[in-house]
Amino acid sequence: MMSERTLFLAWQDTRPQDTRPSRAWFPVGQLDADVDHSLYRFRYINGAKRAQQAAGFTPLIEFPKFDGDYHSNELFPLFQNRVMNRTRPDFAEYLQSLDLHGEADPIEILSRSGGQRVTDTYEVFPKIEKQSDGSFTCRFFLHGWRHINQAAKQRLDQLNDNEELYVTLELTNPATKLAVQIQTTDYHLIGWAPRYLVEDLVKAMAEVPRYEAKVVLFNPLPVPSKQRVLVEMQGRWIDHKPMSGDDFHPLVN
Repeated sequence: MMSERTLFLAWQDTRPQDTRPSRAWFPVGQLDADVDHSLYRFRYINGAKRAQQAAGFTPLIEFPKFDGDYHSNELFPLFQNRVMNRTRPDFAEYLQSLDLHGEADPIEILSRSGGQRVTDTYEVFPKIEKQSDGSFTCRFFLHGWRHINQAAKQRLDQLNDNEELYVTLELTNPATKLAVQIQTTDYHLIGWAPRYLVEDLVKAMAEVPRYEAKVVLFNPLPVPSKQRVLVEMQGRWIDHKPMSGDDFHPLVN
């Protein structure tokens, strides 16, 4: 396992606009972690400025300046508080629902769980690593499944681990226009890839139209709704460098 890893922090706009919130997602921060040497660094990225201009995003109390460069020898509480305490009796079950094992460290847990909390609208996701041959593998929990039709929900309840899925590009999504749909092989739309991954996934789908996806793990209720279906997608880029768009540039070098 790599010692140095990068996670991003995403924020969702839930302010009412007309009668419905926009629900737009913005990548706003970057966490660089060297767990072996207990070195952690947090910086805001350009997506935070875009979120400020578009949706009124303001800096977090723990990181009060957009141009701050924050360092610590311990994982910042903002992130540590998003990892279940190992002393809880249901910790092993929690790891199992993430397809992880007992030796997983907090960064690995955050990378998989997303670190969601019911008290805020932040989510954590890992940097996608491009291999030397251009290939990549990314895992994410299915988004938006609560908004699919009843027949699709019934089909979702029948998903099996390792079941093949289809990935399709949606050009007319009413909320985001561009979206990445996840479908079953019998053509039920069961949800979407997270919005903050769409730009990179679409690049892969356009450059090399050979990609695949599968169910890694299906968690029956009462697991938290955001951790219902763990999906793995594999693809390949030719020229694209992942997480290199304007939103992902740190505000401080």
